[in-house]
Amino acid sequence: MEIKETPDMWALRLTKRLRIPDVKQAAQEYGPIIENAISSAGLTPSGPWLFIAHNLPRTGKIPFDWAICRPVAKPDAYQGAIELVHLEPIIVASVVHQGSMRTLFTQGYAPLVAEIERSRHVFSGESREVYHDWNGPGAAYHRIEIQFGLSR
Repeated sequence: MEIKETPDMWALRLTKRLRIPDVKQAAQEYGPIIENAISSAGLTPSGPWLFIAHNLPRTGKIPFDWAICRPVAKPDAYQGAIELVHLEPIIVASVVHQGSMRTLFTQGYAPLVAEIERSRHVFSGESREVYHDWNGPGAAYHRIEIQFGLSR
């Protein structure tokens, strides 16, 4: 587990209230919409895709607030239909999961949550997935950084 500060960034964001099993479909639906908005507005991507969750549940049956974000270089002006947000830095406990999506929760999330719970840190309620290396659905290897915001 690494404790670090996230970078300050601007991003196009779409949000949805959903359950964990619904994330895949929402990402497939919203990703191209954001990519088209970036292209139409003449924006420049400036980082990997980012999923942000608020109060991520431990079960796939409970809905939570989710956002898909694509960082962009700060524009001088933006008039697009998709929300442009400024994501200020937060302190997170972080680990990089390298492997398939099937093992993201068992080998990525679960050990990180356990380590945070053993520490003196307190969850803020925000968590993030940073897609440093995404190789498409069903691929055997991805590099995804899991981040849990900390309130102390």
